[in-house]
Amino acid sequence: MDIQNMFAERIGGNQFGINNEIYKFALIKEWKRNAQSKFKDIMPLIDMGVGEPDIGADSSVVELLSSEARKPENRFYADNGIEEFRVSALQYMKKVFNVGNLTTNNILHGIGSKPILSILPECFINEGDYLIQTVPGYPVMATHTRYCGGKVYSLPLKEENNYYPDFSEIPDEVLEKAKLLYINYPNNPTGQIATKDFFEYVVAFAKKNNIIVVHDAAYAALTYNGVKPLSFLSVDGAIDVGVEIHSLSKSFNMTGWRLGFVVGNEKIISAYGAVKDNTDSGQFRAIQKAGAFALSHTEITENTIRKYDRRFNLLVDVLNESGFRCKKPNGTFYLYVKAPIGTKSGVVFNSALKVAEYLLQNANISVVPWDDSGHYLRFSVTFEASSVDDEIKIMNELRKRLKVLDFIF
Repeated sequence: MDIQNMFAERIGGNQFGINNEIYKFALIKEWKRNAQSKFKDIMPLIDMGVGEPDIGADSSVVELLSSEARKPENRFYADNGIEEFRVSALQYMKKVFNVGNLTTNNILHGIGSKPILSILPECFINEGDYLIQTVPGYPVMATHTRYCGGKVYSLPLKEENNYYPDFSEIPDEVLEKAKLLYINYPNNPTGQIATKDFFEYVVAFAKKNNIIVVHDAAYAALTYNGVKPLSFLSVDGAIDVGVEIHSLSKSFNMTGWRLGFVVGNEKIISAYGAVKDNTDSGQFRAIQKAGAFALSHTEITENTIRKYDRRFNLLVDVLNESGFRCKKPNGTFYLYVKAPIGTKSGVVFNSALKVAEYLLQNANISVVPWDDSGHYLRFSVTFEASSVDDEIKIMNELRKRLKVLDFIF
């Protein structure tokens, strides 16, 4: 049986499994393994590339899950979700983002934000239709747009534009066939936040060009420097043109629980629900109940923000002392900085990927490189540390290792 020639073109056709191209995160894992062998018992790994919280869910959330998991009524399929979670999510939108006037028709849960992003293209993309997405960014919606026979137009987030997209760069022939616009603020990896003016600009653009907006708000509640969390749906007219996706992974340290929700335009939610109903059978009811509990306890997020805020202050100082040019971001848990161009010893870097490899091989420091719109490195403040003293020790060690490398910028 010739299975090799049966693979769908969307995953590579008869070249599936043969193509030698390695995904950058797989490369980083390989480099980390090599560095661990090289520096074992000499120089412990400083992992600044982790894209998930360094601690688990709050004990109160875990205890509620344990209790709910024992109840026989929670063993059944949840399908498109339970009322308790939807109501709690709507209350959360009101409390944190001051977005009211929504009903349970405006919201549905998802098994994390990733599946929500994968389902939405199936609701709207026909062959030849376009998704406009910002880059660098999360690629899932683009991947599934291509699976549906659609096309992707990437809109760069440039430092000179303060990491906001410039819609004037989009060709007319793309706009004519565009159905979806994917944006993400606070932004991964740049850390930039949205402003009310920017969201109003997005709404006007969407209305003018008849494009649906999908706002990925996974980091929406993680803001600093006195900045208040802002929802796309808080802007006049936003609910007419789009939806917003929220995740419990980042704000409530519930990575791996696979729980999120999509909220906004009722027709879009209805379409999502129709496809979802034929895709999965819903998240475990006990997890949804634990999620509802978490959403009603926003002090969990507030405690997390205080920790990240403290770590950002330390990290910014260390990087600036080491030659990087950076300032504390207003959102997410990432610091996005220009990559060095070389070292005083004569090493030359032609990509951020090469810098990331060099950092692991020479200092056992792991970061995430981005070469989509210039050469940048992403440092994360979700590194493992058991106490404030431990955080300071790690930062001092990071400073020591970076200074020895003598980077040129």
